[in-house]
Amino acid sequence: MVSFRGSPKPAMGKLDSKDQIVASVQTAPVEPEVYAAHGDAPCWYAIRTRSRHEKVVAKQLDGLEIENFLPLCNVVHRWSDRRKEVELPLFPGYAFVRMIYTPQERVRVLQVFGVAGFVGTSGKGVPIPEQQINDIRTLLNLNVPFENHPALHIGERVRIRGGMLDGVEGILQAQKNGRILVISIDPIQRAISIDLEGYDVEVV
Repeated sequence: MVSFRGSPKPAMGKLDSKDQIVASVQTAPVEPEVYAAHGDAPCWYAIRTRSRHEKVVAKQLDGLEIENFLPLCNVVHRWSDRRKEVELPLFPGYAFVRMIYTPQERVRVLQVFGVAGFVGTSGKGVPIPEQQINDIRTLLNLNVPFENHPALHIGERVRIRGGMLDGVEGILQAQKNGRILVISIDPIQRAISIDLEGYDVEVV
């Protein structure tokens, strides 16, 4: 199951594998001008958390009314005599916050127990395009099968046309049995991939 914080509905997803496209999460350059440009509008940022503190951090951010996104997935653990489905972070050690990046708001986030820092250069958060967060939410809400995938940085950028994933973008990649779409969050070097079988794509 994949759910996310800061949103009225939980979402679900299951780990799977196949052909894929790559939807990469591009970030804005880390320069003072960038933060000035985003000063009046909230943006998404990745934060690092202590090991196994992702849910603790998300709960505290909820209490502070700081919008956040913690994707969770159901993973089946198997033992010799039983199996159990457990809910784990999709990207272990990371969560996302949507905020106006000011010194005061940055400190509010850093003071949350379990937060290790912002993902970026010299401890400064790097804005993540909202479309990339929305693409991951779309896949999780629709229970589209996916698997964790290494972040990719090469290939042609494409967009899915039609169907329930209309508008989701990524870098087209090929596998032996078809195509995949890899949706990655560059700052944290994490990604998920989905099977493109049955979907039409176009060059962006």
